[in-house]
Amino acid sequence: MIFRPQKIILIVIFLILAMGLVCLYSSCHQKGIFIKKDIFDKQLLWIWVGICFLFLMSRFDYRRLPIAIIPLYALTLFSLFFVLTAGRTIMGAQRWLSVGDFSFQPSELGKFTLILLLAKYFSRKNMRDVVSRADPSNFFKGLVLPLGLVLLPAGLVLIQPDLGTAIVYMFIFIAIGFLAGVPRRFMIGLLGFGLALFPFFWHFLKGYQKARLLVFLNPNIDPLGAGYTVIQSKIAIGSGRLFGKGWMSGTQSQLNFLAERHTDFIFSVWGEEWGFIGSLVLVFLYGLLVLMILRVAETAKDTFGRLFCVGVASLLFFHIFVNIAMNIGACPIVGLPLPFMSYGGSSLVINLVAIGIVLNIARQK
Repeated sequence: MIFRPQKIILIVIFLILAMGLVCLYSSCHQKGIFIKKDIFDKQLLWIWVGICFLFLMSRFDYRRLPIAIIPLYALTLFSLFFVLTAGRTIMGAQRWLSVGDFSFQPSELGKFTLILLLAKYFSRKNMRDVVSRADPSNFFKGLVLPLGLVLLPAGLVLIQPDLGTAIVYMFIFIAIGFLAGVPRRFMIGLLGFGLALFPFFWHFLKGYQKARLLVFLNPNIDPLGAGYTVIQSKIAIGSGRLFGKGWMSGTQSQLNFLAERHTDFIFSVWGEEWGFIGSLVLVFLYGLLVLMILRVAETAKDTFGRLFCVGVASLLFFHIFVNIAMNIGACPIVGLPLPFMSYGGSSLVINLVAIGIVLNIARQK
């Protein structure tokens, strides 16, 4: 029996969510004591809310979404401005708006908003106009204007500071723009321009951000400070070997050597407890998920649906790739969660909403 892409997506999502709960439950324990029960209970609530939104959006005609893009973009900008003045600061970053015991991260809403915005914008724009030299306004409307719409929220996110999310915004723009037909030379030029400006931005990075970049090059220069988490993460994953140490039996996590093990470094917990085989299964499921979303994009009935699916696939791929890479020390720590695994309501609900829309696109014949 051949499963349709939407069925495979649903199965994979529920499998990863279940694996995430298993891993989070373990990471919330220390020496067999359930020390972070509130975090696990909140994650259960967010999963329930996210699944409800997933099925709701899977039944909502995605072709009606463009009418909400401008209000949603305005709400995103307002919330990003507001979080800079009244947001809650955690570990030197002012990224969260709190209501009682719950927190919301506006930058996560920004990812979803930009996917919608760019998908709609490029679906209405003929990219042949971009390469036209007869009228410079075509180049402005085709590339400069949408880039400016991305740079505005990206700049607000950088101020928080959240370098990782700002890079995600740019990656979404490049992925959707590339598929929409923006010439490669423009994209390569944009990447080159960004790299050329990096030495300039170095002076504006926070102290901990500079330290993360330096320890990426050599974690041993500060083994008890900025490099501590990366070193412990690699020890945890390596000690898992082929089959892992078993559920709730990881020494690095259970003995509290591994920091942020329920958020950014949850993959280390999984790798230590389930080993290389378990990690390979998880990576396979993620790869299958991204592949099926791209399959939906390939069969979408309109350009807007196709570009939206590509935006969602690029968002998930970037998070998965960067999170696993920083867990094994292959890239700097930028604070991006592992989709559907890491603790965090904002990211989880937004991602499930996006998956619901992908399922709706797949249902349209």
